[in-house]
Amino acid sequence: MYCANCGVKLADTEKRCPLCGTEAYHPDIERPEVSPLYPKDFVPKREISKATLHIILISLFLIPILVTLYCDFYINKTVTWSAYVALAIFSIYIIVILPTWFKRPTPAVFVPIDFLTILLLLHYINYSTGGDWFLSFAFPVVTYLGLIVTATCVLLYYLKKGHLYVIGGFFIALGFFMDIIELFIMITFKLDFDGWSLIPMIPLVLLGLGMIAIATSRSAREALARKLHF
Repeated sequence: MYCANCGVKLADTEKRCPLCGTEAYHPDIERPEVSPLYPKDFVPKREISKATLHIILISLFLIPILVTLYCDFYINKTVTWSAYVALAIFSIYIIVILPTWFKRPTPAVFVPIDFLTILLLLHYINYSTGGDWFLSFAFPVVTYLGLIVTATCVLLYYLKKGHLYVIGGFFIALGFFMDIIELFIMITFKLDFDGWSLIPMIPLVLLGLGMIAIATSRSAREALARKLHF
């Protein structure tokens, strides 16, 4: 079949000429289900801009915050429990969404920000409940955990080799972190030492030492690589 206007050859399935737009139809030709000779015009999908996406995400986080604040104020005539919800949602936004604003978020910046956000949330809870456990328990415990997690993430992010050493050191530090938790519980809540922290500490330290031992042995590293397929 050919176009009656410009004479270009058309597939039997064409309804219009792709060149001049003339309607192409022959009543005596049955239109089979075949691919056209010429591709149809492709209209690219419009992608949502990054700024628009973040505006949408901010709105999605603001809605539950405003709703809870309004309900709390409407019922109690003041802000009580809704502040916990609002700060928790805000903390989730800082930890999960904020790094997506950047092309390559570095853990040296955003991991400390995450732990600082957690500290601020715990400080508000301590302040609003009239507690005295923040400085003697929450602050040192979360700070220590933030330091070892930040150091581990930064080393894994920037180092090309020696990841087993880093992970092994992380597990060892995490093992001693269990003792630190029990120590500050004793200081803050005036409890006696009962040694529960040794239960998670020992396997964590042994696991870390085992990973370091594997890292020092080339044959062990190769066997582990074959086992894990990497």
